[in-house]
Amino acid sequence: MKLQILALTSLLVSSTAFMVPAAPIRTDVSLFASTTETSPFVQGPRIVRDELPIVYVYDHCPFCVRVRLALGFKNVKHNVHFLQNDDIPTPTKLIGKKIAPIFAIPEDDFIMGESLDIIEKIDSDERYGATGQVLPATGRKDVKAWQKSVQILLRTLQRPRYVATGLLPEFQQLDGRHAFIKNHQLPPYEKPEWKGDGTDENPGMPMEEKLKLYAEAMAKDPAPLLEDLNAKLIELDDMVFSEHHCSEGGISMDDVDLWARLRSITIIKGAQWPTKLRAYMENLSALGDVPLYDQMAL
Repeated sequence: MKLQILALTSLLVSSTAFMVPAAPIRTDVSLFASTTETSPFVQGPRIVRDELPIVYVYDHCPFCVRVRLALGFKNVKHNVHFLQNDDIPTPTKLIGKKIAPIFAIPEDDFIMGESLDIIEKIDSDERYGATGQVLPATGRKDVKAWQKSVQILLRTLQRPRYVATGLLPEFQQLDGRHAFIKNHQLPPYEKPEWKGDGTDENPGMPMEEKLKLYAEAMAKDPAPLLEDLNAKLIELDDMVFSEHHCSEGGISMDDVDLWARLRSITIIKGAQWPTKLRAYMENLSALGDVPLYDQMAL
């Protein structure tokens, strides 16, 4: 165990990326209920402006995925600019601070932030196809409660894997991986004790300790956590209305938010997706033109 942790620590602090695992995430579809019969979203014609809009993102960021997904739903060709996780000057020059997503419309010399505001802008502008294609959020309290119930579980499983793959665009370089580890705590630690507050009394956890904890999280047997995760996926499967949209009525902001969060689960090797929920993930991945992480799952 000690040797395994030391090996993982050396990978986290080196510039060498991990190789892609040979096997994708496992899906035991035969164990679960069949999908619901509904009609898929009807995508409009391809929208290609002379000057393409640009979205500045981190690949792992669910708020960034929201915008990419909405642009995909509306079939709007756009450029995706992946920011390095430690890049402060680029977003600061664009919008005044380190934040993502950032949406730029070059033909208007227009730049804005905040994912929900960006999507509202896109879906209300006739240059990007018919307006109002993405229905409003329905206020699903059950789905929100489910998301809250898995927050600690997913932080524990996902965060070490984001940097351990070495394959996500924002983590291609050592500085980007270290910037993420520096600022993103692992349970059971809370942000104040992990990051500190800049004072001598609370300087935060030493970087060496953070690297060690990330390495230990990757070295630990994930079986107990996977058991909990797979049970929660079965629970969510019952809440999802169909393989085409999670709430009755069609593609909505419910899907934009839920799918963007669920996507990161595909980086976890051993996640078992019920039939309907897996079909939902694949259908919206294709519709939104945002790939899943199956082939790099750890």
